[in-house]
Amino acid sequence: MKVIVVKDQAAGGKEGYKVFKDALDNGAKVFGLATGSTPITTYKEIINSDLDFSNCTSVNLDEYVGIAPDNEQSYKYFMQTNLFNDKPFKESFLPNGLASDPEAEVKRYDKVIDEHPIDLQILGLGRNGHIGFNEPGTSRDVTTHVVDLTESTIEANSRFFASENDVPKQAFSMGLASIMKSKHLLLEAFGENKADAVKGMIEGPDTVDLPASILQNHPNVTVVIDEAAASKLSKKY
Repeated sequence: MKVIVVKDQAAGGKEGYKVFKDALDNGAKVFGLATGSTPITTYKEIINSDLDFSNCTSVNLDEYVGIAPDNEQSYKYFMQTNLFNDKPFKESFLPNGLASDPEAEVKRYDKVIDEHPIDLQILGLGRNGHIGFNEPGTSRDVTTHVVDLTESTIEANSRFFASENDVPKQAFSMGLASIMKSKHLLLEAFGENKADAVKGMIEGPDTVDLPASILQNHPNVTVVIDEAAASKLSKKY
């Protein structure tokens, strides 16, 4: 696990951009993408660059259940607004939040991942240590699945909605087994409220109680964190 500590999220975005550029320069064709506030600065750096993804494929980590793709709170809308409108990919895959048969949608998305092995997957980190929507206690063997979101995740995501009651209670998510198949993982975390999760992920035991600790078992992980998120680590990086 390569750990890079930067001053703030803006500097973290520049480091994340370097990882994307290096992957693209070395032949990466499939990029696993994440949503939320964490990757925003990396996406901004990409938008302002000359990187070209027109021959590449993107596969997103997750999508809310019950939200249409054109809804401003959908992850499809987020990706269009924050990356795809400026940096289009040859093809882009996200789970279908309106799928009438969730079990069939899970199987479809597993097939997408199998047919498009991910070269670089970007991840955020939840305050409870979740990656994707894989909450504490999630089996390490699970692939794409429907997740019942925890109260802490619903609360954290409520800032994007008019009220907490509007936050969807379920999501489709790549599973931990799906994520671990990616050739290179880039995890970003910023802010003091991520410090406990960062410490557990890097220095704590490998436990299902903190899903991100599974990354200790992956052969190629780059972690980009700011000083606040790194504040509880026992050693300097």
